[in-house]
Amino acid sequence: MFGGKLGVPELLIILVIALIFFGPSKLGDLGKGLGDAIRNFKGSMKDGEQPPAQPTTPPPADKK
Repeated sequence: MFGGKLGVPELLIILVIALIFFGPSKLGDLGKGLGDAIRNFKGSMKDGEQPPAQPTTPPPADKK
């Protein structure tokens, strides 16, 4: 529909609309929250790359 490309003018228009809609303080909080979410997502992806831990068998129970 739009060619799938967002250039600098389109991004500036989106930023101005977001600034008007949310205000400068909320926009900063939203950016910080988005950064934290991306950081947590990347950390979760790195944790998933490690091989799973070997399952341990419980010690044998003493029968008395």
